[in-house]
Amino acid sequence: MSSSNSLPVVVLSGPSGAGKTTIVGEMLRNSPVPLALSISATTRPPRPGEVSGDHYYFLSDEEFRRRREAGEFLECAEVHKSGYWYGTLKSEIDRIHAAGSWAFLEIDVEGALRVMELYPQAVSIFLETPSAEEYERRLRNRGSESDEVIQRRLRTAENELKYAVSYRYRVVNDELDRAVREICDILSREDAGSHAG
Repeated sequence: MSSSNSLPVVVLSGPSGAGKTTIVGEMLRNSPVPLALSISATTRPPRPGEVSGDHYYFLSDEEFRRRREAGEFLECAEVHKSGYWYGTLKSEIDRIHAAGSWAFLEIDVEGALRVMELYPQAVSIFLETPSAEEYERRLRNRGSESDEVIQRRLRTAENELKYAVSYRYRVVNDELDRAVREICDILSREDAGSHAG
């Protein structure tokens, strides 16, 4: 085992609409520890402006399946019955740790539970909205999804919330700056704790 294995893995999950993307951007700019975002692999086609190896690793169905069968993924799943697969390659964690950074994974609950099995010391954070009503309001304010999709996301969120207790930390994203500060404090404490050991 190399010393890079002692570098932490940070897992962030939460329902769609909880503000994960915004939090991730803020954390990458303001983190008190060296933090690098783990880039997921996916079988979905790139959207305009997306670059492979920057936003995602875009893989063909065959390549994804081959890597999955070879055990190269920490976790992977077909997302929202879309027909598209997403996953975290083990090599991505190795790449980040080799560069001396903490691996930052923004993944769904199912994937997070799998990563937490493999990395019991993972700094797992569940991001939630102050209330179900606020969550629904944020989804509707996006204006990008049909009512049917919103209802499905609400059902998924309700199910995901049941797993919040499996995470070491729960952060309410009621006010962005405050939530970012709270997560920065968590990482500072984890960093101090790892040096104390």
